Amino acid sequence: MKIEILYSEVANLFGDMANIKYLEKCLPKAKFIYTSLNEKPRFIKEKINLVYMGPMSENSQELVIKTLSNYKKEIKDAIKNNVNFLITGNAIEIFGKYIENEDGTKIKGLGLFEIYSKRKMMKRYNSIELGTFEDLEIVGFKSSFTEIYGNAPKFLDIVRGYGNSKDSKVEGIKKNNFIATTLLGPILVINPFFTKYLFKKMGIKSKLAFENETIEAYNKRLEEFKDMKRELD
Repeated sequence: MKIEILYSEVANLFGDMANIKYLEKCLPKAKFIYTSLNEKPRFIKEKINLVYMGPMSENSQELVIKTLSNYKKEIKDAIKNNVNFLITGNAIEIFGKYIENEDGTKIKGLGLFEIYSKRKMMKRYNSIELGTFEDLEIVGFKSSFTEIYGNAPKFLDIVRGYGNSKDSKVEGIKKNNFIATTLLGPILVINPFFTKYLFKKMGIKSKLAFENETIEAYNKRLEEFKDMKRELD
């Protein structure tokens, strides 16, 4: 079992590296590979059960785009071949056509999906998020300077909070086993049933670490989020 973490030296904001710390607790026998910006991604040349990349600063987005641009075809092939990816926070923007700054200048993305992002650095979108994915209810948080537009196969239908943009009711990208979401959380820690879904995709049958406790916390948070929605309605 191999899990590759891309560019943790820069893609480490909002405490989302706790996703990996949690996986280390769940899968003590797995091999965790930390790939740096100056290294070739391992999923390109060997079997990796999960590729993870988390949120980063705006400047770091440009560094990561520059690095991954060398492997666009390989990433596209990996998605086509059902390699498991989990991309969180603003890392999703890297895979779109471009990121537009407030002055109208554009940073070219990888162009793997028909989306684009617009930054508003004086406007941070913060929200509590509740969405549905297949038969699962997903909770999380959003904290973003950008809104995402365009068309890509969705990850979530939003019940409460922002979607890809303020007026959107869909969030993230899911194509084959590639999942990218703006949701913070960390998503794997606070969504045990989604983590179980991901484990199934990875061919893992073991229980989660602290499974009873995480399910209890998830159920409590889910009810709180639903109560907040009722209050707003």
